[in-house]
Amino acid sequence: MSADLPRKVALVTGGAGGIGAAVVEALAADGVAVACCDHVPPEGDARGAVGNYGAVENYRLDVTDPRAVRRTVAAVEADLGPIHYLANVAGVLTTARVLDPDPGWDEHWQRLFAVNTVGVVNVSRAVAARMASRGHGAIVTVGSNAAAVPRVGMAAYCASKAAAHMFTRVLGLELAEYGVRANIVSPGSTRTPMLAALLGADDADDVVAGDPAAFKLGIPLGRVATPAAVAAAVRFLLSDAAAHITLHDLRVDGGATPGT
Repeated sequence: MSADLPRKVALVTGGAGGIGAAVVEALAADGVAVACCDHVPPEGDARGAVGNYGAVENYRLDVTDPRAVRRTVAAVEADLGPIHYLANVAGVLTTARVLDPDPGWDEHWQRLFAVNTVGVVNVSRAVAARMASRGHGAIVTVGSNAAAVPRVGMAAYCASKAAAHMFTRVLGLELAEYGVRANIVSPGSTRTPMLAALLGADDADDVVAGDPAAFKLGIPLGRVATPAAVAAAVRFLLSDAAAHITLHDLRVDGGATPGT
């Protein structure tokens, strides 16, 4: 068990796959009791012990439903104890140009904001209120470097992530007096099923070179991030090693968005 992450409780949204699953694994490896929350939990069970390290419990959760969020947060604390760490990882990505005639545009926009922004608000509010009453806690929202730069075909995604970023910063400002920190981790292209679905192929290496027409500068480090690399940044910002860091946006994108 890590010295800077003693036995505590974490709630991770979007924990069933991709970056979320890597965050669950990283925290569990430190002996943290993790509530893995997802709209489709691992192995399809609403709850169940999984993992090889710390205790991991699965919870079915739709982050867009504030009542469901409050019920799940209460259940997690009843089952595992007070929540010390919150990682907002749940997110969705679809693309559409602003002037596309597709009649699905409204649904596209609303869905991305419902999960990427409102979901962060719902879960953060439910957990932060409990953290504030206890005078400690740490929150990390996994956003995107797309929150800081315009991308062709990604207006809804960029805007939803930008809104989640600013919400998290304001939340951190308001929680500071209670000793609760709130930070952001902004990945770039990461080797997840979501990226593979976006590209229409399993190989995501094409994004390394960039696409000037879409205002993508490429990745100077020459590789796509792994979920574990992003999870390591989340773990750091949750840990006591980051005890004097709040309102921060940590880019994990291989230098893809310098100076933004």
